[in-house]
Amino acid sequence: MAAALKRAYLAVYNWAVFFGWAQVLYYAVTTLLRTGHQDVYAAVERPLQLAQTAAVLEILHGLVGLVRSPVSATLPQIGSRLFVTWGILWSFPETRTHMLVSSLVISWSVTEIIRYSFFGTKELLGSAPSWLLWLRYSSFLIMYPTGISSELGLIYIALQYIKASGKYSLRLPNTWNYSFDYFYASIMVLLIYVPGSPHMYTYMLGQRKKALSKSKTM
Repeated sequence: MAAALKRAYLAVYNWAVFFGWAQVLYYAVTTLLRTGHQDVYAAVERPLQLAQTAAVLEILHGLVGLVRSPVSATLPQIGSRLFVTWGILWSFPETRTHMLVSSLVISWSVTEIIRYSFFGTKELLGSAPSWLLWLRYSSFLIMYPTGISSELGLIYIALQYIKASGKYSLRLPNTWNYSFDYFYASIMVLLIYVPGSPHMYTYMLGQRKKALSKSKTM
C-alpha cells in the first residue's frame, strides 16, 4: 500500500511539473517567433517560477528516501537554478530582455520536459521506452552547456546592477554587527561554477554510460 501511494504521488508530481515546463517552452518559443527575445521573460515569468521552485521538493524527496537521487547532486543544480530564477531574473529586471534569457529558458524547459516525462512514465508504467531513456541520458550533452553558459552570462550581466543597487546587501553598522555584500556573493557563485560545472557534466556522463549500458543488457 505504501509503495503504491509513493508511486502515485511521484507520478502526479512528475507529470504536474512536466506540464509546467511544457507551458514554459510553448510560451517561450511562440513569443520568440512572434515578437522577439526581449519579450520572452515576460511571457514565461510565472510558469517558470512555479516550475523551477517546485524542484525544491526533489531535495525533500531525496532526504526522506522517496527517490534514490543523491542530494549532493540534486542540491547544487536546483540551488543554482533558483539563484538565477529569483536572485537574478526576478530581482534585477534589467536582465530580463537579454537574448540569453531565451537560450536559458529553452535549455531548461527541454531538459525538464524530457526528465519529468521519463520519471513520470516510469512511475505510471514501471518502465520507460528506450527512446525516452536515450533522450533522458543524452539531451544534456547539448542542453547542459547551453543552459550553464546562459546562467553564467546572466549572472555576469547582472553584476553591474547588483553593485549599483546595493540590493540584498547589509552594511555596517547595524544591530547584528554583520555585513553581507550580494555583489561579492554573486561573484562567489560565478567562481563556484568553474569547478562545479565540469564536475557535474562528468557525473552526468557517468550516469549516462551506466544507464545506457544497463538498458542494452535488458
